[in-house]
Order: sequence, then structure tokens, then C-alpha cells
Amino acid sequence: MKCINEMKLQFLSRSANEGFARVGLASFAAQLDPTLDELSELKTAISEAVTNSIVHGYKNDFGIVYISAKLYRDGIISIIVRDKGCGIENIDKAMEPLYTSSDTGDRAGMGFTIMQSFMDKLRVRSVIGKGTRIFMQKKLSIKSAK
Repeated sequence: MKCINEMKLQFLSRSANEGFARVGLASFAAQLDPTLDELSELKTAISEAVTNSIVHGYKNDFGIVYISAKLYRDGIISIIVRDKGCGIENIDKAMEPLYTSSDTGDRAGMGFTIMQSFMDKLRVRSVIGKGTRIFMQKKLSIKSAK
């Protein structure tokens, strides 16, 4: 696969920046002319990943959320969302539908499930006290790579 373009974003882990991440990734992915459904799926997946970093990774603290994305000639987009937060103790448990580590009870626990349903590949790596890295990949039904 040959990378045709790439981008990086970083921002403070504030909930207000979740919209920035959605728009930034959607604008970048638009170069491949994805369908509206595909664009919506990408935006939702990035929202879930960024929200996980903000709510679970940094909890009641602030840190930086990092996003990098690459576009490939064959219509594949790969995305990495990472943080330097508290990490995930049990990734398998965290990926179970309806599981949440939130103490407030206001989280549905569907973030990873949503990411898995909208992306072709999802890999999560995490180290306690060092942070989490989420890799997502999706093949878009492109008309042509610009």
C-alpha cells in the first residue's frame, strides 16, 4: 500500500475538542470522496475514540489527545488515536459491550463496540500509567484517489 497523504492533530483533552476531531478527520478523509454513510461512520468512530481518551484516559485531569491518519491509493484510511493517560487495565473487558469504567454511571459502555462496527480493523494497545493507542482502518468505496 502506498500512502498518498497523512495528517496529525493534537489538542487538549477537553470535551469541546471532540467536534474538532470529527471535522478534522472528515475533512482529511474527504479527499478520497467517501460516501456520506462512510463519512458518518468515520466521524462516529473518531468521536468514540477521542471521547474514550478524554473521559477514561485522562479522567478528571487534562492531557493531550493525538490523532494521526493516513490515506492510501486503494481507498484505505488508517487512523491512530492515542493518549498518555492512565491506560486500560483489562482491554478484553473494556471491549465488552455495555462495560464502562466510569464511576458516574452516565456512560453506555459502547465505545469500542461502535468503533468495531464502523471500522474494518480495530486494535487497542494500552499500558497502565502510560496511555492507550487505538488503531482503526477502513476501506472506503472511492471513485478515485486524488
